[in-house]
Amino acid sequence: MSKNTFRFPYFALSLLLVSSIFGTARIAYSATGQLIENNTPLFVLTATKIGPADPSQTIEITVWLNVHNRQQLDSVAADLYDPSSPHYRAWLKFSQIAADYAPTAQEAKTVTEFLSAHKLSIVLADPNNFFVQARGTVAQVSAALQVELSNFNVKGKVIRANTTDPSVDSAAAPFVHLISGLSNQPSEIVPIQRSTPSAGQPSGDASTSSPSTFFSSNCFGSPVKDVLATNGGLPAATYKGNLYDSTNVGGCGYTPPEISTAYNLGALYKAGFDGKGQTIVIFEICNTATIQSDANAFSAQFGLPALTSSNFSVIGIPVPAPCDAPSVEESLDVEWAHAIAPGANIVVLVTPNIETDSGFAQDIDIALLYTAANHLGNVISFSYGLPENAFAPADLDETNLLTEVAAISGISANFSSGDDGDYTEFGIPATVIYPANTQFGTAVGGISLALNGSNAIQWQSGWGDNTTLLEVGGFVLDPPPQDSFSSGAGGGPSAFFSKPGFQHHLPGSFRLLPDISWIADPFTGVVVDLTNPDVFPPREWIAIGGTSVACPMFSGLWAIANQEAGIALGQAAQYVYSMPSSTITDIVPFGSKTNVTGVITDESGITSYSASDLAKPLEGTTVFYDALWNIPLNAGTVEFVTFGTDTHLRTAPGWDDVTGVGVPNPKPFADFFKP
Repeated sequence: MSKNTFRFPYFALSLLLVSSIFGTARIAYSATGQLIENNTPLFVLTATKIGPADPSQTIEITVWLNVHNRQQLDSVAADLYDPSSPHYRAWLKFSQIAADYAPTAQEAKTVTEFLSAHKLSIVLADPNNFFVQARGTVAQVSAALQVELSNFNVKGKVIRANTTDPSVDSAAAPFVHLISGLSNQPSEIVPIQRSTPSAGQPSGDASTSSPSTFFSSNCFGSPVKDVLATNGGLPAATYKGNLYDSTNVGGCGYTPPEISTAYNLGALYKAGFDGKGQTIVIFEICNTATIQSDANAFSAQFGLPALTSSNFSVIGIPVPAPCDAPSVEESLDVEWAHAIAPGANIVVLVTPNIETDSGFAQDIDIALLYTAANHLGNVISFSYGLPENAFAPADLDETNLLTEVAAISGISANFSSGDDGDYTEFGIPATVIYPANTQFGTAVGGISLALNGSNAIQWQSGWGDNTTLLEVGGFVLDPPPQDSFSSGAGGGPSAFFSKPGFQHHLPGSFRLLPDISWIADPFTGVVVDLTNPDVFPPREWIAIGGTSVACPMFSGLWAIANQEAGIALGQAAQYVYSMPSSTITDIVPFGSKTNVTGVITDESGITSYSASDLAKPLEGTTVFYDALWNIPLNAGTVEFVTFGTDTHLRTAPGWDDVTGVGVPNPKPFADFFKP
C-alpha cells in the first residue's frame, strides 16, 4: 500500500490574503475572450511537459461560479463563532446561505449556454447554481476554453493539466471563478500498511479468530542485545537497545478495546455518550461492495453494534462508483469512526469526478456542497489529499469557501494532515497538504503510541519514523547507512491561506497545520478488517497507520462532543486552542536512556556508534526513541527504527507542526462541551 499522501477566517481580516485575490473575480482579457485567472495548477511550473493530451479523450469539467457577498459571508462566519455575539452558534440553514450568497439561476443559465454553444454536453447542474458540470473531448474543451491541455511527468505519473489559464469568450466570463477537471491530478491514499496481513493463516477468518493471533498491542520490549555476523565471519556487529515487537507475524496493531482502555473511552460510554443521534459523513472516492459486511465482521469481533440500514448508508453522487479492488481507506474510515463513536450514524458519501490511470479522484468541492445542502451530518471525515502546491489558486479558494459554507452550517470538516512530513523528501520545497490547509477545516495530525501490558499509555510522541537496515539476508551492513525518512505527520505553514483567528497567538501570518492529532504511526497502528478476494480465506486483517487513522478517530470523538453539547458545535479547530489543559494532552519529545548503540568489527578494526550516530540524519532532533526490529518473515533482516523524527517538523511543548495542540483526552474533552 502506498504511503504517499496523495496517498476560516471568522472575520474578514483573517481572509486578507484570499480576499485580496478572490473577493471580486479579477478578469483579464485574452485575444478573443476573458481570462479566468488563477486556474493553472502550480505544478506545471516545475513538472516536465511530455506532450499534448489525447485530443479524443473524453473528460469532465466543473465550472464553479462566483458567489455573491463574499466579505459579508466572512463577517457572518466571524459572528457565528464569537462567544460574545448574540448569534453565537446560530447556524444558518442552507436555504438561507443559498438565498444570500449563491449565484443566480440566470448566471448559471448563462454559463450553461456557453458550454452548450461549444458542443459540450451538460452532465450535472447544481440546483443552487454553484456549479455546472459538462463533458466533452479534450479537443472540444481546449477549443471552448482556448487553452492547451498537456501531459506532465509528476513524480513518475503522467498527469494532464492546462498550461495556461482558460478563457471564456461570452457573457458567462464574469460569473466564472474556477474550472476544475482540466487537470486529472488524483488524490492519493493516506493509510500506510506497515505490518504483515493475516491472510493465509489457518485462523484468518474474523468470525473464528482474534487479530491477537497476528498482532501485538505490547509493541516494545525490554532492551536486547543483537549479535550479527556475515556468514559467521566479518563484518560482525553487536547492537544493544530497545526492541520493537518481533514476536507476532503482523507486528504491532491496536484493537478498539485496547484503544478504549488506553484513552478511557469506556467512561464516556458509561455516561451515555457514544455519538447517538449524530451522523459522521465519510468522504470516499469509490465504494467497496463488501464495506458493510466487513465493518460488521469488525464490529462482531470487538463487541460493537452492527451497522444496519438504520445507522449506515452509502450515497453515490452523481452515480455510484464501485471500487475495482478492496478499499483499505474506506474500511479504515468506517471501522474506526464506528469504533470511537459506536452509537453514531455513518454516511459514506462517494463523489468521484475525474477518472485517472490510477483510479478516481474525488471532487471534494461537490462533496462539501452536497453535505451542507442536505445537512447529512455535523461531522465530516476526509483522509485524502495532495500537496498544496499542486493546485491552482482558484481551486484552493473554492474548497476554502465550501468548507466555510459547511462551518456556518454547524458542520466540522476534519481532514488528515498527511503522511509525508513537509514533503521535502520528494525534492520539493516544504509544503502542507490540501484540503487540510483550509481555514475552516480542522487538520488532524499524528502521533506514535506505546502501550504497556495493561493497555495503559506508556508513552506518546509526535509521529515521524526513520528506518535503517542493519542486516540484510545475513549480511551485516558496514558501516550502517544513515536513516532514511519513512513516514510522518504533515504540518507547517500554508503558503496560500492567511492565519485564521483561532491561531492568533501562533507565530507567522499563515494558516498552520495541524490543529490536533491522534494515532497515526504505522509502527503503532490499528487493525482493520476487509474482504480481499485475492487471498483465501478472503477475510483479511491488516495493521494500518497514517493520519487516515487519526482523522476518523477524531471525527468519532467530535460526534460524541456534539452529542454531549446537545447542539451542533461546528468547526472543531475553533475550540481546541482555548480548551483547558486537562482536555488535551500536550505531546512533547520523548526519549529513552536505552536507545540503540552499536559496535562493528571488520578487517580494519572496531568502530563504535552512539545512539545519535545510528539515528543520523536527525535534522535537528535531539530527543527521540529508537528500537531494533527483527522483521518477522524476513529471516536475516534487522531494521533500526527511530521514532519522533519527522523531516524538518518538530514536536515541542505547546502547539507544534507535528501534533498541533496535542491528543484529546476523550472524556474531559467531550465533557467540556456539556451545557
